[in-house]
Amino acid sequence: MSGQGSGGNVIAALCNFFIPGLGHLLQGRVLKALMFFLVTGACYALAATVIFIFLWPVGAIFHLWAIIDAAVYKGPDARL
Repeated sequence: MSGQGSGGNVIAALCNFFIPGLGHLLQGRVLKALMFFLVTGACYALAATVIFIFLWPVGAIFHLWAIIDAAVYKGPDARL
């Protein structure tokens, strides 16, 4: 991926829209992919039990964070 706004980042963001963490996996960031997938999935699953309905906003925040993080990824060789 060449940098922020590149076609690869757009594809990664779209993948994260459907499955949180999948876009990070495409970018080669396995730990972030696992973290976003597990946290978002756990929050959505617990919210579906209705007992922990208050967790759906937390899951939504992590889901949105995953999408934005994949879209603005600059790569490992990006300089600050």
